[in-house]
Amino acid sequence: MSRILEIDLLRSFAVIAEVRALSRAAERVGRTQSALSQQMKRLESIVDQPLFQRTGRGVVLTHPGERLLVHAQRMLRLHDEAMADLSGTGLTGSLRFGCPDDYATVFLPALLRQFSSQHPHALVEVVCAPTPRLLDLLDKRAVDLAMVSLPDAAPGEELIRREQLVWIGYPGLDPAHFDPLPLALSDADTLDHIAACEALKDAGRAWRIACASSSLSGMIALVRAGQAFAVMTQTAVPPDLANLNGDPALPPLPAVGITVKFSRKRPSQLAAAFAEHIRAVLPVL
Repeated sequence: MSRILEIDLLRSFAVIAEVRALSRAAERVGRTQSALSQQMKRLESIVDQPLFQRTGRGVVLTHPGERLLVHAQRMLRLHDEAMADLSGTGLTGSLRFGCPDDYATVFLPALLRQFSSQHPHALVEVVCAPTPRLLDLLDKRAVDLAMVSLPDAAPGEELIRREQLVWIGYPGLDPAHFDPLPLALSDADTLDHIAACEALKDAGRAWRIACASSSLSGMIALVRAGQAFAVMTQTAVPPDLANLNGDPALPPLPAVGITVKFSRKRPSQLAAAFAEHIRAVLPVL
């Protein structure tokens, strides 16, 4: 038995992983359900691991299946890009990508630089806004895809990366000396704003909103001036400000998850390639 991971087998596997049902996957790849089942048995024999588990609602990936899916998606993307390039139809065109300000500051330079080196003829236009605004833009199809924040335990969501929310303040400024605690937060419907207010309420700590804005630079300016404390993802904390998590005057905060969402059920090849690039690169940045 050959132990080569054939592209045809991986493509069928990826479709089953997406739709979670052999019958629908068979329709998608143009094979009978029996033929598709035989393909998967062959793939499981090649990797010597069970890849699927049958349930009352279809099939789910086993842990080895989840691991193989990561590799399969990358291999399929590279295969399709190579074929497109050699046939003169490489990835070109433009897409509109939405991203919150803090993620844009920390993650976007590396993401765009690496994607541009792989696809020099593709143009990525960036729209920065808080997650609730990005979800509105996705609904209106004003952006093609967006990187958004979700609660860490959001059911049924594929989280690409987790980020701890932290309190930040000007170095040497003691939050215990403020009553009520002045806050510089993002819009009222964002996860960081909600998390800060709920944590303070649960702790019985009084607060006031000194600034509620979608402008990350405005919030940070207020913190640098010593006028307020803020909440943001740990990775995005500027080096000149203090991470105050663990301060006894401040309650603990939850983590948030990061995922990618599309505006269409069937995204363009360029949008799908950029999303796959994010899934591969973001966890290691």
